[in-house]
Amino acid sequence: MTAELTALTLAALLQTAQFYLMAIPTNIELPQGKTLSPRDRARLGGDIQDQVSPKTARLIRAWENHFESLALFAIACTVIAISDQSTPLTAACAYIYVAARVAYIPAYYFGLVPWRSLIWYTGFTATTVMLISALL
Repeated sequence: MTAELTALTLAALLQTAQFYLMAIPTNIELPQGKTLSPRDRARLGGDIQDQVSPKTARLIRAWENHFESLALFAIACTVIAISDQSTPLTAACAYIYVAARVAYIPAYYFGLVPWRSLIWYTGFTATTVMLISALL
């Protein structure tokens, strides 16, 4: 397996870990009827993020943000692997992305400004470099 696919697997496992990081406090903070419901806003009384503590809401947003960035990263890793263009640069970028995503969680949780945004941008840039490398 290429380094990029290994990093993609680690990123997917991180997504799984993030689920538990946000789901456990959410389920502790909200009544069971809300977390087991179909989550219609009218039934819930609004968005779940508005009903949990600020830090739990940040964990929810960090989890959702990882889904968004994981799609682009998965494309980059797949293109590199399928086209057999793995290089030390693309491997480094893949691991930089994973490291940035790991660092993003506590940065978001603790509200570290501007570090959260800079960490996010590091992962985004690493993914972009992988995509550009595949074209060159």
